[in-house]
Amino acid sequence: MAKKFTTLRARLSPEGQARAHERTQEMLEEMPLQELRQARKLSQEAIATVLGAKQASVSKLEHRTDMYVSTLRSYIEAMGGTLDIVAHFPDGKVRITQFTDI
Repeated sequence: MAKKFTTLRARLSPEGQARAHERTQEMLEEMPLQELRQARKLSQEAIATVLGAKQASVSKLEHRTDMYVSTLRSYIEAMGGTLDIVAHFPDGKVRITQFTDI
């Protein structure tokens, strides 16, 4: 018989529960563009309309592994968001502002 997740989670030590929660948060903060669009309940057609493009172009964009910052910014803004570029270093984070006016 399958066990409920809440039962399994309750058996974890407090440290284990904290690690599981942290990893869950990381996974929620990381997702491909297509999954992000779907999570926001938007269609490729809706994004294409905002961008003034065709649905097929949005589909191709979602599967690219390399694109211009301006293209990514436009896609994110079409979903109602903003794009921040942050560099992470061992001693801290730095927000890159060079791309804010693109």
